[in-house]
Amino acid sequence: MAEPAPSQSDRDLASVAEARALARRAKQAWLELAEFSQEKIDAIVDAMAAAVAPQADALARLAVEETGYGVVEDKIQKNLFSAQKVYDFIRPMKTVGVIARHEDRRIVEIAEPFGVVAAVVPSTNPTSTAIYKILISIKARCAVVLSPHPAAVKCITRVAEVMDEAARRAGAPAGAINWMTTVTLEGTQELMKHRDVAVILATGGMGLVRAAYSAGKPAYGVGPGNAPAFIERTANVKKAVHDIITGKTFDNGVLCSSENSVVVDAPVADEVKREFLAQGGYFMNAAEMDAVAKGLVTAQRLPNPALVGKSAVAIARKCGITVPAGTRVLLAPLDGVGRDYPLSIEKLCPVLSYYVVQDWREGCERCKQILRYGGMGHTMSIHSQNEQVILEFGLHKPAFRIIVNSPTAHGSVGLSTGLDPAMTLGCGGYGGNITSDNISPRHLLNIKRLAYEVTPVVSRWDRGAGSSDSTARPVPTLPSAPERPAAAKGLSANVLSKRIDEFLGSRGFARTQDSRPPSTDSRPPASADQKPLDFVCEEDVRLAIQAGRKLVVSERAIVTPAARDLASEHRVFTVAPWRG
Repeated sequence: MAEPAPSQSDRDLASVAEARALARRAKQAWLELAEFSQEKIDAIVDAMAAAVAPQADALARLAVEETGYGVVEDKIQKNLFSAQKVYDFIRPMKTVGVIARHEDRRIVEIAEPFGVVAAVVPSTNPTSTAIYKILISIKARCAVVLSPHPAAVKCITRVAEVMDEAARRAGAPAGAINWMTTVTLEGTQELMKHRDVAVILATGGMGLVRAAYSAGKPAYGVGPGNAPAFIERTANVKKAVHDIITGKTFDNGVLCSSENSVVVDAPVADEVKREFLAQGGYFMNAAEMDAVAKGLVTAQRLPNPALVGKSAVAIARKCGITVPAGTRVLLAPLDGVGRDYPLSIEKLCPVLSYYVVQDWREGCERCKQILRYGGMGHTMSIHSQNEQVILEFGLHKPAFRIIVNSPTAHGSVGLSTGLDPAMTLGCGGYGGNITSDNISPRHLLNIKRLAYEVTPVVSRWDRGAGSSDSTARPVPTLPSAPERPAAAKGLSANVLSKRIDEFLGSRGFARTQDSRPPSTDSRPPASADQKPLDFVCEEDVRLAIQAGRKLVVSERAIVTPAARDLASEHRVFTVAPWRG
């Protein structure tokens, strides 16, 4: 007799228990991982990338079979993007020990790993995101616990197994890579809130991202994109349409940065429409748009999971409309954005809303409206040859990745542009995220800094030294710091002795005159009534050397580094006795 299926409450308890155990295990592994050298970390990262890249094909097929989302060929490309391009980008990064020296500011930067990473992986891009998050976590010396989307547990688990085995062979501690197998919302929330987790990498829907930001931990969360693409009148229309269709159909539109709307400048609207028709676009009429909206958009204004990642032909068939067999994208001409226009949301499939505007200024406003309806801070594109208009879009759009003359899906992740290669894209303050960057190992590091003095500090107590009437003298000006530390030089015995005397004198341990070595300096001694100086620069010393006289300085005098070195070399200083 078959055992009864576990209840939801039983699954929740099992998921919570697993999350706690894996977080504790990862914390222990991190304590060891944090002590690894750069060479050892790089060897582990090398081994993981080398092991997972040949599995790109098998992992893509497994992801499509399990989730039903996307296209195998495109998922292979995304897997290779993570295993190769992301790897090539992070491989030379310094993430251990001293990672930078700023000689002009006398700052030394030292990397410290953040800690245990809770990595939430979506069902739309499961295997490529898992590869990417494991690579950047280990590169930063952070142990990681993956929380797969429940609909993608098998394919994400397979990624983790392949990379963990390779990492262990290369010397990684047990527990450096972990993954949940019983996944529920309660278990994922427990993982994100666990005290042994230091930072959260959350990729998914808005509910998940909000949960990550409310977990009481630093979090990098990425939500919806709803990216508009603007075709300006100077654009290469044929290429612009090709780029938009390429981006929107890549893995059937499941990337959150793929195009969701087309905004067309009126002077080229007819040409743009002809190109879309020639390249596999289908413009829906009002009845067809209504049918697709009812099938694709839920009551919560979210894309129907049953149609996410499906082809345009499959979506049309499911929604009861007839389109040509070669249709690549469905286009919905709309008059506005918002709840009254359901197809203006992020759609995660090859359906594009379509707008015509009178000029780039109206296009600018339309793109803002689209971004405000679920894509703030994420991504958009502009297709234009007018550099001034391109710059205006860059200056005024609430998106942190504005892709120029390239598909947004490819450009945003750094596949077709020079942006940092990444599968997690920050949306900054516009999108409620902590960063607008493409997330890399740098975001999983804390940087501590050695900061050397470059400007001597004078307190109010120092300013009155050597005079019974400190208010009668002007406050000495602080010297400018040298641009970089002076190169170390050897010191003669006399100079060293002089410096020791000055240091001891400043602490109240002045030598008696008889204990000093005999002087070979031919300069006349300073007169007894010479007033001690409270500030000495290099020019003062040079004048004293030329005049053949000594300088009397108070024990608390401010002396520039160059003046001190020159005076020590020529034995110009005489320290006045402390007068209390």
